[in-house]
Amino acid sequence: MGAHITIGNGLAAHTFPLARELGAEALQVFAGNPRGWAMTHGDPNQDKEFRDLCYKHAVPAFVHAPYLVNLGSPTEQTYRSSVDMVAHNLARGAQIGAQGVVVHTGSAVAEGNVDSAMKQVREALLPMLDALGADAPDVLLEPTAGQGRSLCAGVDDLRPYLEHLDHHPKVGVCLDTCHVFAAGAPLDEPGGMTRTLDRLTEIAGPHRLRLVHANDSKDARGSFHDRHERVGRGRIGLDAFAEMFAHPALAGVPVLLETPGGVEADREDIPLLKSLRPGPAR
Repeated sequence: MGAHITIGNGLAAHTFPLARELGAEALQVFAGNPRGWAMTHGDPNQDKEFRDLCYKHAVPAFVHAPYLVNLGSPTEQTYRSSVDMVAHNLARGAQIGAQGVVVHTGSAVAEGNVDSAMKQVREALLPMLDALGADAPDVLLEPTAGQGRSLCAGVDDLRPYLEHLDHHPKVGVCLDTCHVFAAGAPLDEPGGMTRTLDRLTEIAGPHRLRLVHANDSKDARGSFHDRHERVGRGRIGLDAFAEMFAHPALAGVPVLLETPGGVEADREDIPLLKSLRPGPAR
């Protein structure tokens, strides 16, 4: 259990100590401005110290690529910038010892552009995936909430997406509970989370789920609105998250908060997540 943590004054000087203070057992960071194209280069000393700390304390770290990335964009400049940004984030992930880089699955933007957009995704990602060593971060596909002409929103959309990437072993799935709920998954119904995770396992295969963003939703199921809420305070509800932790697909999978309220909310909600975890060790 953990959360997205700010870098502040440095990965080792700020991010890791804050994560430990919050009781986070895993963490996620941005490698730069999440809403810009600038490629930020890290401090090699901070990178090494952070990497060593994560290894020493067995804390898995993840990098989230910027929100602007859209490998399906029909705009040449956006597409090229997206390719460069994913490559940069994979490099930064390797430098800090991250297990994965989360990449939104993108949008076709224009009507009738889906086939072309998926071809672009394949052409962009396959060479990067093939170049990744065994110890390099995985590319973690995060389906979106279904807004616009999304290429992958609901769990079923993962089938063609993974097929375009030849089910590459370095591709994983990052399931955002708010996104999949907004796209229509019945997480607010008893058994709805279980059915969703069963379907995900059926489509993607075992061990393809490698990260969960545990976010409640401000909006109703099927709204296509990506508005996160604190766990148990939104339209999904606390019971769904307890059901999620009981599913075998979650075994060994890090679960991270990306919810409103900042550090003080995380201070309350990380222990809440831990309390939902089955078994005597919480």
